[in-house]
Amino acid sequence: MSVETEMKNLPKLMAILNVTPDSFYDGGEYNQKKELVERARCVSEAGADILDIGGVSTRPGASEVTEDAELERVIPALTALREAGIDTAVSIDTFRGSVAAAACEHGIAMVNDVTALRADPELAAVVAENDLKLVLMHMQGRPQTMQENPTYDDVIEEINAFFGKRIEFALKQGLSEEQLILDPGVGFGKRLKHNRRLLAEVDQFKKFGLPVLVGHSRKSYLGDLLGRPVEERLPGTLATSARLILKGVDVLRVHDVKAHKDLLEVWDWL
Repeated sequence: MSVETEMKNLPKLMAILNVTPDSFYDGGEYNQKKELVERARCVSEAGADILDIGGVSTRPGASEVTEDAELERVIPALTALREAGIDTAVSIDTFRGSVAAAACEHGIAMVNDVTALRADPELAAVVAENDLKLVLMHMQGRPQTMQENPTYDDVIEEINAFFGKRIEFALKQGLSEEQLILDPGVGFGKRLKHNRRLLAEVDQFKKFGLPVLVGHSRKSYLGDLLGRPVEERLPGTLATSARLILKGVDVLRVHDVKAHKDLLEVWDWL
């Protein structure tokens, strides 16, 4: 199935499928093959355009995961999806070239790299050689420490400066602009005021002429703003998604695919 959505001028939906024990919302829920396949089939039928499989939690303060542990989580998950006949496009959420290379044997379409090619120099070659899409995400610091004291003079200008450098690097490594997608990294080394500004002015990241992806689903900015636990953040997530649609965001990375599909269908109808 193509990564492209059939709806005109509306964002694609990337479904979050974490095969980790410690992700902030669904940690541990899909570690077993049966549960993973059921969830993948459910979100695919609900309208997901992309399944984003992650074997390393990047929540604030998350523990580091070895390469072997990541492979042991991700590859059986990809195998299970293909054996079950699920043909929705798959993204692998990794910063490791070795993991991406192994995942290519299972027909992935995209790599979602929270380090924007800063962690592993081998990843760029894997993406280029296999003609994959690549998400370049902005993060200040590392997941283990990124929320200790995030500081910006101008968050929009600094993220765009970062994107400019990472795009230039990616192109020098043999990637084409057609392969690249930008993610401003909501919650990755940002305070509430930083998240608010980048979400409100997300169209400013369109200056490079590349697709923009936003992962905002149920994140802590909603807890800070509304005082809601993660289980009660769907309404806030949908409100943010509506604003992002208005701003022309190309991909919404979300937990609640069915609710977002309803949002898009009503939006398209009106």
